[in-house]
Amino acid sequence: MTTPSTEIKQRPKRERPKVIRLTDDAAARIHDIMARSEGRYMGVRVGVKNAGCAGMSYTMDYAEKQGPLDEVVEDKGVRILIDPKAVMFLLGTEMDYKREKLGARFIFTNPNQTEACGCGESVVIKPATGEAES
Repeated sequence: MTTPSTEIKQRPKRERPKVIRLTDDAAARIHDIMARSEGRYMGVRVGVKNAGCAGMSYTMDYAEKQGPLDEVVEDKGVRILIDPKAVMFLLGTEMDYKREKLGARFIFTNPNQTEACGCGESVVIKPATGEAES
């Protein structure tokens, strides 16, 4: 007597929420920066560090190579690498790029940010406690 074959039905793989999302303006600016780097860098590294009067500040730098524990986010044709220690502080963050009359800068809209200092150079960020929205 044979038993019917048991098929294991697999659920469709759900895309993992991105730690950070880019606006079209941020992606375009990073894409431009990477194009000018002549292939020296594989992406942009984004993180946080202890600094400033509020306690933390966002960091951005060129990424020459990927660390073994880096979180890699591909968004709008741009590769962002995030230090594993910064992931919980950046979950759900949107990165934008704004041009203003006297300059231009990247802006982070972070749901985990609870305060900012008066000069705008540092912030208070609490670690995320739930799943980030996709």
